[in-house]
Amino acid sequence: MRQFTRIGPTWIGLGLSLTLLTGCLAPAGGLDASGQPTGDLPPAVDPAQQSVDGLVVGDRLMAAGQYDLALDAYYRAAGQHGLTAQVLASIGSADLKLGRLGQAETILREAIKKDPSYIAALNNLGCVMMEKGNYGAARAWFKQAYALDSGNSDQIRQNLKLAIARAENSVYTGTDQKEEPQYTLVPTGPSLYQLQSNQ
Repeated sequence: MRQFTRIGPTWIGLGLSLTLLTGCLAPAGGLDASGQPTGDLPPAVDPAQQSVDGLVVGDRLMAAGQYDLALDAYYRAAGQHGLTAQVLASIGSADLKLGRLGQAETILREAIKKDPSYIAALNNLGCVMMEKGNYGAARAWFKQAYALDSGNSDQIRQNLKLAIARAENSVYTGTDQKEEPQYTLVPTGPSLYQLQSNQ
């Protein structure tokens, strides 16, 4: 006598649900002859592909004058690299270009604490001091950067000359810093600036 297995309504319902679910997950275009999906699917993510370095993006945005966006990119770089002297100096440089002198000074000092020989941070802290009218401090920072660079950078040499001239001028004439000429920060490399007088 042949035995028959009875299929109850529960098993039928489960089978039907799985069939419908499989249909929902299938790509709209179906499969080609090799079994690959042919529908409009988003591009596959390559886990081996590296994201773009935030420092590189930030430097490009700084060169384009997009200082707020550059600052955001440098903060992303901090997540990628940590708060290294280079990342801190880049953040400080963006703050400097945005006119946030207090923040720039604090961050550039932190960069120098991490790496006392980081020339760009020393130079840019000198630029902050020039913007604040503290020519004696600017002169000291530029002098330190110039010595570490062994006098190879014309930009740092020019910054030092300008700081010396302004320091001597303010001592001899007693000129109020509000009457001093303003400066333009000219980028001369990644996170390195030269001062140019607007006079």
